[in-house]
Amino acid sequence: MIANVLVGLVALIHLYIVYLEMVLWDTPRGHKAFKLTPEFASASKVLAANQGLYNGFLAAGLIWGLYLGEAGFQIKVFFLLCVAIAGLYGAATVGRKIFYVQTIPAAAALVALALS
Repeated sequence: MIANVLVGLVALIHLYIVYLEMVLWDTPRGHKAFKLTPEFASASKVLAANQGLYNGFLAAGLIWGLYLGEAGFQIKVFFLLCVAIAGLYGAATVGRKIFYVQTIPAAAALVALALS
């Protein structure tokens, strides 16, 4: 139960990231979330939308795993590992905040899944 709640939380985080990257990127809210200048946000909007789409695939995979219930265990593990690795890469290349937003929740869900 706790594992599925944590997996759902990671999926929701990624749905919000999709919204930020695909819809709000070139708005004051997007600028604040990603520490962007309006000029950079405008110039990189298409790239951000592409990045958002990939985050959407991560969320979709986690939701798929939840939908399958016990049969989705391996799917949940795979997509949580993808999220954790993406978070590590983002933390190393973009900013430490990504570690806390992506990697920590994914790792907590992985631990909960392993213990369930």
